[in-house]
Formats: sequence, structure tokens, C-alpha cells
Amino acid sequence: MGKRSIGELPVFDFLVVLVLGSVVGADIADPNINHIHTVIAMIAIAFVQKFVIWSKLKNRKIGKLLTFEPTIVVFKGELIERNLQDINYSIDNILQMLREKEVFHIQDVDMGIIEANGRLSIKLRSGKEPVTKKDMNIYTRGGGYEVPVIMDGEIQTDILYRTNKDEKWLKQQLDEYGVSNSKDVFYAAISDQGEFTLLRKGKEQGPLPPIQH
Repeated sequence: MGKRSIGELPVFDFLVVLVLGSVVGADIADPNINHIHTVIAMIAIAFVQKFVIWSKLKNRKIGKLLTFEPTIVVFKGELIERNLQDINYSIDNILQMLREKEVFHIQDVDMGIIEANGRLSIKLRSGKEPVTKKDMNIYTRGGGYEVPVIMDGEIQTDILYRTNKDEKWLKQQLDEYGVSNSKDVFYAAISDQGEFTLLRKGKEQGPLPPIQH
């Protein structure tokens, strides 16, 4: 499996770990069991795992069948609702993963991809990337931060009040976007500069770039 932690294992390798654990666990639980059968099972599982890895390297189609496809979840600063639903990720999941990448403003993200191992890879928009040492030895993320006030149609009342706003103010913002019901909103947020952004449910974001393993 190589030098990878459990959190980085592809689906098939993770299943191999579970099966090995079950086989060994059954052996430990019953001291009267013939250990030779456990040893043979472990050797067989190891051979199967090695064969599958070899097959994945030789044939990309097999590799795609045994692992998840990378999925674009943020594109041009907007969440891709249909893709989030396809992989059963919530808005909260993506916001947390962005914060772990030190990104606090979705609009700073040019593209965000959930990889086959479940981790998030991001490409920041032009002008939002960290400045390198070559660029003056200064580091900046820019963009500030934003807090969600509507997620999947649900108004985040506690967050709204903590930003010194109320539902009357929120309704005015929705009216400016031509939205009469918060249930029609997939995601809405307010930035630290007071800027309001909104993404409707079911919005069709143009063609997404192809992503390969």
C-alpha cells in the first residue's frame, strides 16, 4: 500500500485493511482455531491486493472502477450543488476543508476538487495565491473571510445575529437577487467587509473541466 496513512487509502486498499482485521480478529477470538487457515487467508489477501495494484497500473479502466473519480465541488468561486449531492458532502464539510487550507472566502477559489482519497485540493483565483519568496518574500492569502447565513435553504439565525444582522436585512438582500424564499437558496454568505453573496439552488454552472486520476 506504500507509505500512506489510513485517511489517504483508496477504497479498495481500505477494504483490504478491514478484511485483514476481520480475519486476524476471528483468529484471536477463537484460540482453538487452526492458525494455518488464517495464515493462508492472509497470504491470499496479500496476493490479491498486489495483483489488483498491478492491474490498476497496467489498465486505467480497472483503476477507475476501484477508486472514486475526483469531483469538482467549487468552480469559479461557486459551490457545485449537484456534485456535492453526488458524493454526499454537505456545505459544512466543504467549508471546514477550506478552512483547513487557510481559505475563508469561497470566492477566492478558482477550483476545488475532492480527490479519490476524500481530501480537498484547491486552486486559488489569480491574485489570491500566496506571494512567494521570489515575489518579495511576503506571504498573503488576501480575501478576508465569510460566514454562511443560509445553507441548503436553512437560515443560520445564530450566525446572522452574531454579525449584527436580522432576518429583515436578509430579506432585503434576497429581494435584490430576485429571491422570494430562502428555501430557494443553496448558499449565501456575508464577508468581513459586509459583502453579500448568494447561490441559488439548482443553478447550472457551465461545463466543468475534465478531471482525471
